[in-house]
Amino acid sequence: MDTLTSSRLIIARKRRGLSLVKLSETTGISVRSLSAYEHGKQQPGTDTITALARALGFPLRFFFAADVDEIPVEAISFRALSKTPAWQRDAARSAGRIALLLNDWIEERFRLPDPDVPHLPNTDPETAAEMVRARWGLGNAPIPNMIHLLEAHGVRVYSLAADCVDVDAFSTHRGGCPLVLLNVGKSAERIRFDSAHELGHLVLHSEHREPHGPDAEQEANRFAAGFLMPRDDVLAQHLHGATTDRILARKTRWRVAAMALAHRLRELDLLTEWGYRTVCINLSRQGYRSSEPNGITPETSQVLAKVFKALRAEGTTPADIAHDLHLDTTELNQHVFGLIPTAIEGGAHTTPHQRPNLTLIQS
Repeated sequence: MDTLTSSRLIIARKRRGLSLVKLSETTGISVRSLSAYEHGKQQPGTDTITALARALGFPLRFFFAADVDEIPVEAISFRALSKTPAWQRDAARSAGRIALLLNDWIEERFRLPDPDVPHLPNTDPETAAEMVRARWGLGNAPIPNMIHLLEAHGVRVYSLAADCVDVDAFSTHRGGCPLVLLNVGKSAERIRFDSAHELGHLVLHSEHREPHGPDAEQEANRFAAGFLMPRDDVLAQHLHGATTDRILARKTRWRVAAMALAHRLRELDLLTEWGYRTVCINLSRQGYRSSEPNGITPETSQVLAKVFKALRAEGTTPADIAHDLHLDTTELNQHVFGLIPTAIEGGAHTTPHQRPNLTLIQS
């Protein structure tokens, strides 16, 4: 009989958000035995492994594939680490690890853009945003597509699985490669801000500076605001003392949420504290605190769209990819859902922006 890979049992259990106790209750296998399996101290029988695979919703072959290491929790910039339950953090980390398996599979077959994300620890976030814009040749112009921009500069972008809904987004470095996972269940404007926020973590909080805590989150927010809404461009729009209607009319320039623009105007002293509070109250009454009425079209991934298109052209199906990764297509889809208009069936299109250097490597 093949040997169970204990690290994969751990990844699968955490991916489903289950504790050892919950898995024990689901399968009838004792906590002591489950712990022994996960620590490699005991090998389960065929019937037991089959029961575990069924309970965890992974193909049986997943549990016999090569060893995988977990992403350390300290390597990830969780939005609210102290407020996020451990099981939710574990589920998100495990989802990220599976996304990395997909990324490794893609990188074996395609030449993706080299990472070009500067590390600017101990830099003022506003200044850092200006420096990254200058390095990437963006000037002060609005950014048409944040996901395309990240991909063009070597950031690997994947969906945060829908069952990790309580985690906004997260980012990490893996072998020198920056990775961002986005919660695509939000408004398109919020996803753009999340993308810029995670870029802020990648730029400001390197491996030598723990990317956690309220200070780090505030810095990433300031970076995102400065990156999406550059100071000089905002000042040029004559928004001093802007009314709610004026903010709603101008937010489309930067493709941001109305609340985000209002906060940026307050940050730049273009709104008084009283004016800012008044605008926020008005926006809340109109439904802009929890959503973005009449919002922009969601952004998609140019890299993943090209990858799946190229694979379809050569006859490789999503089922083939899932099989190679020892997954099923449902799990595969979790990590690209929302980033490709139709991830598993049919075609895909993207909005032109900066074209990543994507080359198919024939093996």
